[in-house]
Amino acid sequence: MIASKTRRRNKIKQRVRKRVFGTSETPRLSVFRSNKAIYAQIIDDTKGVTLLAASSQGMDKGTKVEMAAQVGKAIAEKAKANGIEQVVFDRNGYLYHGRVQSLAEGAREGGLKF
Repeated sequence: MIASKTRRRNKIKQRVRKRVFGTSETPRLSVFRSNKAIYAQIIDDTKGVTLLAASSQGMDKGTKVEMAAQVGKAIAEKAKANGIEQVVFDRNGYLYHGRVQSLAEGAREGGLKF
């Protein structure tokens, strides 16, 4: 049995990352969730480069779920400006629920396809 939450999440993360790989045509949208903020990055794994990033730090206040949706819309807006229309979603070992789901739905509303 796995001893801690982080070890469990890392195990799930490795299992997901085996299958999820971002290319220059369809980069990877990676999510990181902390207790206070949520972060999103669009990554090209072939070059090992972060193309775009957005976070909830410095955004107008609201619930964590609302801020996650704003981050999703912001990353989609930046991606559209840089010519990225399709991404592969990497939930980074988190359950697709709550803030992670809200960020994904916000990105879809912003025009990203995954």
